[in-house]
Amino acid sequence: MSEFIINGIFWVLAIYGLIEIVKTIINSFTYTRLKTKGIYIIIATKDQEERIEGFIRSFLSKLSYGEEDILENVIITDLDSTDKTDEILSKLKSEYKNIRVVDWNECKKLMDTLDVN
Repeated sequence: MSEFIINGIFWVLAIYGLIEIVKTIINSFTYTRLKTKGIYIIIATKDQEERIEGFIRSFLSKLSYGEEDILENVIITDLDSTDKTDEILSKLKSEYKNIRVVDWNECKKLMDTLDVN
């Protein structure tokens, strides 16, 4: 009789453990999905014509990792560069439809209008 009770307790604990594992897996897929609504990434650059294209491409590929909808709030601003940085940013803007390239004044206006709630 005592062996039956001990086996019963082990089975109950095993089933409870299995239920907890399934709950953890479901929660990890449900609640850890990356949500970017309200998250803005602002990249400010000045006189970086030699590095900016590689940096932006690398950054966007690592950020998206197969999920292009994550990139909806990436803003790049040029701080009055004297080299060809603005031309490179314009080229990148035409290639990546989900990034915005703005000047610093427009970026400041955008930041002022963001809802912080």
